[in-house]
Amino acid sequence: MSERDLSRRTVIGSAAAAGAAALFAAPSLLAQAPPPAPRRLARVILDNDFSGDPDGLFQLAHHLLCPSVDIPLIVGSHLPATFAGPRSASEAAAKAGELLKRMKLQAVHEPIAGAELPIASRSGWTPSPATAAIVREAMRDDVRTPLVYAAGAGLTELALAWLAEPRIGRRIRLVWIGGREHAGLAAPPPGPDEAEFNFSLDPLAARIVFNESDIEIWQVPRDAYRRMLFTTAELEDLAADGPIGASLKAEIDGMAAALAKIPGFPPLPAADAIVLGDSPLVTLTALLPPIQPDPSSSRYVAMPTPRLNDDGSYAARPGARPMRIYTEIDAGLTFRDMASRFRRWARVHRG
Repeated sequence: MSERDLSRRTVIGSAAAAGAAALFAAPSLLAQAPPPAPRRLARVILDNDFSGDPDGLFQLAHHLLCPSVDIPLIVGSHLPATFAGPRSASEAAAKAGELLKRMKLQAVHEPIAGAELPIASRSGWTPSPATAAIVREAMRDDVRTPLVYAAGAGLTELALAWLAEPRIGRRIRLVWIGGREHAGLAAPPPGPDEAEFNFSLDPLAARIVFNESDIEIWQVPRDAYRRMLFTTAELEDLAADGPIGASLKAEIDGMAAALAKIPGFPPLPAADAIVLGDSPLVTLTALLPPIQPDPSSSRYVAMPTPRLNDDGSYAARPGARPMRIYTEIDAGLTFRDMASRFRRWARVHRG
């Protein structure tokens, strides 16, 4: 070793020893150092028909109270104009805004409305008011956290964003509540063989996302989301625990009254459970462990993304990009956490 190297080692070693001695001599210096801020698991764009079935509002309130994710955008999406009117997307954004105000978060998030109608045709599409915002978030290079598109209704907005800028496909993962059962995995529900509701909101948009785009898909099809049962007794308890639960129960009660006014709509039978089918959006994006973060308590089947047919059925496409089809969502974890976070919010904001 040369004299120069030896001198250099001596200087470095002396500096390290002096620094360590200072810390041990003044342990308060360690206590004063703030811990590094934990990295968020993901950025999650929330897209739902908040003016329809109130399960989307349950999901929104729950998501807003999960600190593991950032929520850069909340998008209100459309319902069928035949029964919801011509401005259901705007009404969805307004409904989300009302919930944010009740939760004292109106200064943090400002929901935006998406398209009021499905995509007219493959060649005749036009951007919606939400398209540019979705593309802008997907194309950001100043953040490293993954981007998830959590959709609890149709896929109009995501399809329009991909059509406007196909490069977002490799930058985004879709978690979608929607689609029929897959053959060999589950049977359809009893009754007429009907298209799944969220698919039916915009069949063309769903086919664009499945068949043309390169977006990674985690699907929660009808058989899986119908298992997200929450009892009416639990709903009563949730309402008694605080204002969030009380306002959401009022939405459920109001929905039943609204359905009763639709001509020809059959009266709902008495039931002791409701389906909170959009809640898996929280389970699969926020309720993950910090080490090897993945929704490990839910079950899925991995397969090549099938071709989505006009009627919502699937055709096998060997060699297509892989996707996850969730067959079981951990409802116990999801609803325990939801009730706990609503109660904690009530304690903090009491009075």
